[in-house]
Amino acid sequence: MEKKFNLAEKSWILYDWANSVYATIVMAAVFPIYFSNVARSAGYSGDVWWGYATSAATLIIAVTAPLLGAVGDFKGMKKRLFTAFLLIGALVTLLLAFADHIMLMLFGYVLSYIGFAGSNLFYDSFLTDVTTPERMDRVSAYGYGLGYIGGSTIPFLVSIALISFGENFGVNSSLAVKLSLILTTVWWLAFSVPFLKNVRQTHYVETPPSKLVKHAFQNIFKTFRDIVSTKKLLVFIVAYFFYIDGVGTVIHMATAYGSTLGLDSTKMILALLLTQLVAFPCSIAFSRLSGKIGTVKMLCVGILVYIVVCGVGFFMGFHIEPHQFAYEQNYTAVLSENQGSVSDEARKQLIYEGRSFLSSPDREEKFFTLAQKIGQEYRLEGNADFNSMVRSTGNFLGDRSLSQNYDDALGVSTLLFWILSVLVGSSQGGIQALSRSYFGKIIPPERSNEFFGFFDIFGKFAAVVGPALYALFADLTGRSSIGILSLMLLFGIGGIILLKNRRLLEE
Repeated sequence: MEKKFNLAEKSWILYDWANSVYATIVMAAVFPIYFSNVARSAGYSGDVWWGYATSAATLIIAVTAPLLGAVGDFKGMKKRLFTAFLLIGALVTLLLAFADHIMLMLFGYVLSYIGFAGSNLFYDSFLTDVTTPERMDRVSAYGYGLGYIGGSTIPFLVSIALISFGENFGVNSSLAVKLSLILTTVWWLAFSVPFLKNVRQTHYVETPPSKLVKHAFQNIFKTFRDIVSTKKLLVFIVAYFFYIDGVGTVIHMATAYGSTLGLDSTKMILALLLTQLVAFPCSIAFSRLSGKIGTVKMLCVGILVYIVVCGVGFFMGFHIEPHQFAYEQNYTAVLSENQGSVSDEARKQLIYEGRSFLSSPDREEKFFTLAQKIGQEYRLEGNADFNSMVRSTGNFLGDRSLSQNYDDALGVSTLLFWILSVLVGSSQGGIQALSRSYFGKIIPPERSNEFFGFFDIFGKFAAVVGPALYALFADLTGRSSIGILSLMLLFGIGGIILLKNRRLLEE
């Protein structure tokens, strides 16, 4: 019979419930879709900018992680640093609710992500303080599982309700997103209280305060030498670098990718809710199966699932992109052919802002609303050429025979997005939880923060490479589907390293 969780373990697990709200609302679902739509309306490629911003944020935390980890191992420092990053992440998320310009949104996202990732560095290293090696898989898996079913699901449902039904109460989609960000801050801080109250740093290194920085730098090089000289540690962390890169990129880019393809925002959000519901039992299942067949084998299972995810994701985009491009070009052509005396600025605004709703079933109605706004802005209400252009474009958008191929492709790609959501949910929590607990079991507990600092830097540098790789291929080819396909390389390399060194890693 499995022993019940003690107070420290429960409090540690509950922080996953607390911070998962950020991962879902800000990183994965609500905010990326909102940003992508705002960027698209302004004439920017939302997924490309989001990829570069994510890479910048992870690069910053990756560069500082070893020093933060080394300092955190000194007596009394781990909790202080954890609290500082927690407050940065939560409070900047609150400020993000009041940002309207896309560059301010990106800056706020980068800063809040640094707070989130920095607090997670110390949170992960506390695993060795709250439990024993033989219980780490279970504690780590329950953390991820509870995060998915609680922090990822409950606030997510509230956000879905605000976005879907808020109009009935005077809450438009923009305000709904802002309220979701405020909810994220409140939830994150409120459920962090048990961790702050009950979790203690039991393993630490003694050092005089005057020599703290000097010893921290010395310990960075010592830890690096220990990792390089210990084959088991080195092999695992290199494999982890590649496969967790792919996992993180899928988390960061999924909704931006779907939004770029024109998938319906509400359907994507509901599909991601399904991911959270699937992830809870699957995270626990990964933990139990690892006890029967081994952690390394279960990690390989997770990698294989993600390779399938990349394949399905590629086909989802590759199938719809030609129809999407053709329909957008036809929309632009109709506007241009009927421009007459209408200024280029007004026409371009109709083109850029109109692209954000071309996939919508009520695209014609939304176009007329947009045209009315632009007509007032440029004082074109009585302009015969403008009115003719609006009528011609409205007729084009209202003719469903002209959009049949695009609409059919949208239906197929939306179905594939639902399938992707289930596949990701089946492995996302398990592969992350087992990676964290496996690493925790093979490092010295009194130096957990130093080692988790390097664990984090490998994960974060990987997270720089993945989104940048996606953005680069999408940018160069003009097809986001090629960007998602490129991630297969990362999972393949990570899986091969694990398989070739399975005996060593299972010792």
